[in-house]
Amino acid sequence: MKRGARVRQSVVSRTPIPFARPAIGDSEASEVLATLASGWLTTGPRVQRFEREFGAWVGAQHALAVNSCTAALHLSLLAAGIGAGDEVITTPLTFCATANAIIHTGARPVFADIDRRTYNLDPSAVERAITPRTRAILPVHYAGRPADVLAFQRLSEAHGLVLIEDAAHAVEAVSNAGRVGTTAHFTCFSFYATKNLTTGEGGMVTTASDRAATWIRTAALHGMSRDAFDRFTAKVPSWYYEIVAPGFKYNLTDIAAALGIHQLRRAHAFAQRREQLAAQYAAALDGLPVLLPPQPARGDRHAWHLYVLQLADGAAIGRDALIERLFAAGIGCSVHYIPLHLQPYWRDRYALRPEAFPHSQRAFERMLSLPLYTRMTDADVGRVAATVRAALG
Repeated sequence: MKRGARVRQSVVSRTPIPFARPAIGDSEASEVLATLASGWLTTGPRVQRFEREFGAWVGAQHALAVNSCTAALHLSLLAAGIGAGDEVITTPLTFCATANAIIHTGARPVFADIDRRTYNLDPSAVERAITPRTRAILPVHYAGRPADVLAFQRLSEAHGLVLIEDAAHAVEAVSNAGRVGTTAHFTCFSFYATKNLTTGEGGMVTTASDRAATWIRTAALHGMSRDAFDRFTAKVPSWYYEIVAPGFKYNLTDIAAALGIHQLRRAHAFAQRREQLAAQYAAALDGLPVLLPPQPARGDRHAWHLYVLQLADGAAIGRDALIERLFAAGIGCSVHYIPLHLQPYWRDRYALRPEAFPHSQRAFERMLSLPLYTRMTDADVGRVAATVRAALG
């Protein structure tokens, strides 16, 4: 090998592989510049367009853009009438926003354990947790693998409960009940910077309820009867508005929607690439002392937001040591998630103990998430897998 080739190989081998990186192209950049030139930066025509196109893409009757999935969850819970004294059942293996939104309504989150095979909320555990105070079930489509929505629909109907899906990981996912975004009373999506479809910060609520959609649209912008775009672009003077509810500042901006419009057009291609990368990981990691991510059930579609490994009992090193080896090799990784029953606020307020959630606890102690994003190359996947393989012997 020539010396120059060795140098180039060394440089490439040291190039960091981040945990996530958004795929922003010329179309997104041009739309943002056009938005800036338009003079209308906040909620306006591009948000309306993004809502229409997202709703049509998912197949939802209503799609309502907000500034985060957290806002989407909070508004959905409130629109469902959830409040003080109520209970909402959800998973401990999630980001804190899922449960924070419940707390902000005045209700109590009740945690049920996951299915150890899928990492999703276990319907049988949910059924055991239902009490006369239970008002809603809030499953998370963990890592993009759809939850058992049919089972949650049956529980919802049998007990008169609202079904709210946290689909922060699940753009493009299809569950056993149908396209995610059309199978629950409310579905909440995230467009955060690391998500499969990004607007930097942002979220969306989908619902079939006309009444809930009207309330959410009003509550998301201070409880005003008319937003600024409607008032300031009217052909006749239209300064008058009314505050009809104590609302929130949850609106999405046109700058963010400009990204979303073009991300949406590439979403299917993004999903195909993520699926290819996941398949490459599976082939490259085959035979190691690890549990590969659970595959979708037959007929479902995995969104592959995360690629989560779980170390087997016979692994030569532990999870934390493997993370250190990956970081030393310039490879970003993470853990999704530190379960809420271990977080001080939830642990202390509700006297939660690990033994109450054995599947969530065991998964957490052994799991880590490898890089997975559409700008990864096949060589990147090979380098990550080779590093894992070397660390595990």
